[in-house]
Amino acid sequence: YDWSGDRRIVHMTSNNLWDWRLEAVLTLSSNRVIDACVARLPHGVWRMWYKDEANESHSYAADSPDLYHWTVVGPVITDCAHEGPNVFQFQGAWWMITDHWHGLGVYRSDDAEHWVRQEDILAQPGQRRDDAALGHHADVLAQGEQALIFYFTHPEERAAAAESRPGFEDMVPYARRRTSLQVARLVVRGGQLTCDRDETFDFALIKG
Repeated sequence: YDWSGDRRIVHMTSNNLWDWRLEAVLTLSSNRVIDACVARLPHGVWRMWYKDEANESHSYAADSPDLYHWTVVGPVITDCAHEGPNVFQFQGAWWMITDHWHGLGVYRSDDAEHWVRQEDILAQPGQRRDDAALGHHADVLAQGEQALIFYFTHPEERAAAAESRPGFEDMVPYARRRTSLQVARLVVRGGQLTCDRDETFDFALIKG
């Protein structure tokens, strides 16, 4: 892997989701920022959460009144290194999911500004095909009383870690790169966001 060089977040717009116009390259907290997530705060301002790799891979935030002019707020989640902050509303609360590479971190908030860490989800292997591995880098679809979490696994991660071929130590084997997309249902129980990745559920329950 070569992670040298700048990482920037860019603003693009489209009228048809096919043709895109570059509006700006955003000036944020460093030149190594990725994984943007945007939501509107209760008081009307737009907030963007993102990973700042130059600042211990913590989640930082920036605010905008119009999605065009952004002001950096600063660090938001700093308890551990992580990536992929994803923020959404569900069951009367705000939630943030992060990937700290040992399952997914869960944070709860009443105002989308002050966050409390909860128990991790998708940290234990599942039973479905290609799901017996950690869950990584999720996105969430929350509609009404239902929510789905989409995540990926590396199904052969353990086998790949043990794989070694003389002369190919710097190559990433196919088993390590193979990725499977998975989906599970999120449920709030006793104020905790939970996820039973082995549960069978009906997609028809998730209605637009």
